[in-house]
Amino acid sequence: MPEGHSVHRIARQFDRNFVGRRVSASSPQGRFAEGAAVLEGRELVQAMAVGKQMFLEFEEETWLRVHLGLYGAWDFAGEILVDPTIASANGRMGQTNQRGTELAEPILDGGGENSLTSIGAPRRARVHVRMSEQTKGLADEGAEWPPPVVGQVRLRLLTASTCADLRGPTACTLQTPDEMAATVAKLGPDPLVGDPAEGEERFVRVVLRKPTPIALLLMDQAVVSGIGNVYRAEMLFRARLNPHTPGRQLPEETARELWRDWERLLAIGVETGQMMTMDDLAPEQYRAAMANRDDRHWVYHRASLPCRVCGTEIVLEEIGARKLYWCPSCQR
Repeated sequence: MPEGHSVHRIARQFDRNFVGRRVSASSPQGRFAEGAAVLEGRELVQAMAVGKQMFLEFEEETWLRVHLGLYGAWDFAGEILVDPTIASANGRMGQTNQRGTELAEPILDGGGENSLTSIGAPRRARVHVRMSEQTKGLADEGAEWPPPVVGQVRLRLLTASTCADLRGPTACTLQTPDEMAATVAKLGPDPLVGDPAEGEERFVRVVLRKPTPIALLLMDQAVVSGIGNVYRAEMLFRARLNPHTPGRQLPEETARELWRDWERLLAIGVETGQMMTMDDLAPEQYRAAMANRDDRHWVYHRASLPCRVCGTEIVLEEIGARKLYWCPSCQR
C-alpha cells in the first residue's frame, strides 16, 4: 500500500498538471460512471493529500476522495509538468542526501519504488508515468493521444495535454465539503498538513493515553496519518523502541521524537520518492541505497539477517495482521 510520501507526490503531480484546468472525466470500466458525469467539464480547484488519502476539489464545491489501498495506482500520460521543488532521479536537478552531498549523476532504483518519471526535474516532457508504491517506467514518446484505455480504468481525467488514469483503488467517491471535512477529521495528524506543532501535540496526547502497543498505534491512521509497514518498522528501530511497548508507557519525549522523526522522514520521501531511512551515509553508500531498496533500510525486509548495528538476527513477526521487522537486542 502506498505510504504517505507517495500520496503527497501524487497530489503535487495533480497540482502541477490539472489544477486550474477544466477536465474531461469518464469511467471506462463503468464503476464510477455517475461520478465521472458529475465531474465532466469542471475545473480542478485544488489537490491535497492527508496521509494515505487524496482529495481533489472541483468547481461547485465537489470533492473527489481517492484511497489507493493495496492495489490502486494513478497512471499519468502526456505533457507532464514535474515539480521543480522536488529532487529527481533523472539527475536534471541532481540529488541531495540528508547531509547535503550533491550527487551529479542519475541514480535509478531497480526495485521499482522510485522512477525517473514519477516526480522529476523542472521540464515539460511527453511521457507515461505510473504513480503507486510500485512505480513503473517510461513508455515510448510520441504515443497515441489520448492514450488508449488499458485494463480496468475506474476513472480517467483528461485535459488537452495530460491524462490521469485511476486503477484498482480501495475508495473513489464524490463528497460534499462537509463530508470531506468529516473524513479528514477522522484521520490522525499529517506533518505536511496544517501546523506541525499542533499535529505533534495531538499525536503525543493520543499515544500517551493508549494501552495499545506502539507498533499498532503508528499504523492506526486515526492516530497518525501516512505511516505504513516500512516507515513503522524503521521508525521503531531508529528510536530503539520495543514495538510491544504500550503507548501510555512511553516517556513523553520519546513520543515527541517519534513524531519529529516521521516529519523528517516524510519530507525526505516526498523529495526523493523513496523511503530512505538511513542517515549520514557517505555519497557512495547513499548512491547504493538510492539504487537498491535493500540498502536503504535498517530492519525492514531483513528477517533472519544480522542487525546492521549489533549483529543480532532480525526478527519477523505478525502484529495486527501485518509483518513487523525488528531487532530484539537494539529494541529491548
